[in-house]
Amino acid sequence: MGLIKSAVTAVCLVVALLAPTSHSQSTAKVLCYYDGANFLIEGLGKVSLTDIEAALPFCTHLVYGYAALDPDSNKAVSRNANLDLDTGKGNYRQVTGLKRKFPGLKVLLGIGGYRFSSASPKYLELLESGAGRITFINSVYSIVKTYEFDGIDLAWQFPQNKPKKVRSTPGKLWHGFKKVFSGDSALDEKADEHREEFTALLRELKNAFRSDGYQLGVTVLPHVNASMFMDIPAIVNYLDFVNIAAYDMQTPERNKKEADYFAPIYELSERVPESNVDALVKLWLNNHAPASKLIVSIPTHGRGWKMDGDSGITGVPPLPADGAAPAGPQLQQEGFYSWAETCAKLPNPSNTGLKGADGPLRKVNDPTKRFGPYAFRVPDSNGEHGVWVSYEDPDSAGNKAAYVKAKGLGGIALNDLAFDDFRGSCAGEKYPILRAAKYRL
Repeated sequence: MGLIKSAVTAVCLVVALLAPTSHSQSTAKVLCYYDGANFLIEGLGKVSLTDIEAALPFCTHLVYGYAALDPDSNKAVSRNANLDLDTGKGNYRQVTGLKRKFPGLKVLLGIGGYRFSSASPKYLELLESGAGRITFINSVYSIVKTYEFDGIDLAWQFPQNKPKKVRSTPGKLWHGFKKVFSGDSALDEKADEHREEFTALLRELKNAFRSDGYQLGVTVLPHVNASMFMDIPAIVNYLDFVNIAAYDMQTPERNKKEADYFAPIYELSERVPESNVDALVKLWLNNHAPASKLIVSIPTHGRGWKMDGDSGITGVPPLPADGAAPAGPQLQQEGFYSWAETCAKLPNPSNTGLKGADGPLRKVNDPTKRFGPYAFRVPDSNGEHGVWVSYEDPDSAGNKAAYVKAKGLGGIALNDLAFDDFRGSCAGEKYPILRAAKYRL
């Protein structure tokens, strides 16, 4: 009996030693974003709540978006009442009901969002009104309480930075000299005031949520200068997490004539210094934000440009471009592709030997694990069908999760579940980007 007991003890010790001890196994967050508006897309792009259930075992949080600010009433409201409310399809009730099927899952309401940044003046006006903030907070609390959300993710629509071109060192010096004398038009002349008022909004929201234990997170949207609009040391005390949306550094909409990596981890030479994951993370760490509260957002989409006669044949970015590449069959958006759409453009048995617009792109991997992959097809003899795409794939998503783990950060966010391969059409596995990132966390 003693020998048996000793053997069992030894086995238990071995198992304990082999078990992962990283903090991420127990505490790292995996925020999975789903914009309910993807259900309204006709055709291949339509993604329902049932479709995303296969992803939820890998998620700690599901963020359902997007509620918006009603400028007339200062209330938070659904963008699609017929989809979300009980008087319509009832998605709010259904999405929070997923907690019964997936115990431990937290379901948050996303407010604001990236697609609708043209509404930013209304968001600034609300900050200036104490009464308006109270109305907004009361409406948010009512939605969260009524539909049993666990809190909110607030993607406040501050003005976005202007696009910046890649410059050589002499170009940077001249631009800096010119800026001293000419100045840039201010993003927000009352930025200091709005920073203080945003701090007040978060403090008031946290106070409203405290008795119910609701979570409060903030997403820093792409191209928003956090140091301008957010008093980082002050607001982190009110937040459960900060999601850094470190992607879309370059897009065909913002940089029609210049194709480049859209979500690099680290800075490349002769680039805008802050346009990478590491720089944005360091901004928060250097302003005393706890690493455990910082979330790095991993995109599931790619960005594509048209190559032309000036783009060259190497594909090495940055390179001259001619606007957005043609739309794909799923999302039907020029220059914006889901992972399934991008994957279908890479070499595979179905496109081998095809030419023109149907021909495969040449894939270029990232052995440095710093910048992400890209793929391209040079224009034909008529100057047509040239495409250059920067994208996230399972390998690059895994590299970002490994970065998060190595830095001791709070976790990752996948944005959006609808743009991952939710059907498994690429490699037969559903949600491969989410799976790969979760595995490396």
